[in-house]
Amino acid sequence: MADILENLSIGNIQLLQAKNGYRYSIDPILLARFVQVKAGDRIADLGAGCGILPVLLAQLTGAAELVGIELQTELAERAVKNVVLNSLQERVSIVHDDIRNVRNFVKPATMDMVVSNPPYRHPDSGRIAPNDERAAARHELAGGLPEFIAAAKWLLKNGGGFAVIYLAERLPKLLTTLVAAGIEPKRLRMVHPRYGAEAKLVLLEGRKGGRPGLQVEPPLFIYKTGGSEREYSEEVLRMYDA
Repeated sequence: MADILENLSIGNIQLLQAKNGYRYSIDPILLARFVQVKAGDRIADLGAGCGILPVLLAQLTGAAELVGIELQTELAERAVKNVVLNSLQERVSIVHDDIRNVRNFVKPATMDMVVSNPPYRHPDSGRIAPNDERAAARHELAGGLPEFIAAAKWLLKNGGGFAVIYLAERLPKLLTTLVAAGIEPKRLRMVHPRYGAEAKLVLLEGRKGGRPGLQVEPPLFIYKTGGSEREYSEEVLRMYDA
């Protein structure tokens, strides 16, 4: 599959993407700006895709080590290339494996933070993309929300954080699955296309073994009110600043 090279102003990074396969959206940008990372943290990304999230977090934070786990072969290979392209080999590594097998290749309770932009939809929800790469990235063809959260639970130290971007309509499932796994929801931000529109996505951070108490942050609006269909809001534009 042919790749194209793109420059991203945020973090001043370069990324190879599939010309015709799965391409990242704004979601990892929103998640990278939402997550709270401390210097020296060890971070895992479940479903790393082309590696955009670990590469971004390596450039934007003082994280000591970042591990991206990706099942699809071509995406994992592209992620490795993107790590090298941005000279981050000493801090970022890519594991080509299934997040459902995480116990086989990562020791438990070794991560300070786990992040994920997981597939949003059931296999029987919506039209499955004809391209396998896109289908697996968008639909739960190789593990759904419970499997991603189980992997996060295994990886996280007690008190470690799990940050995720997910469909707003599936927020109840996200909350109940986190609580059942012993990851207490702590921060929530609703993501709206624009002011006056219903939320489509949520940004959520939980803490393994955390105490109950959820902070609901101000809503995030992707596009300007009254602007063109693709005219980003001032807040989103600031997210893309280097």
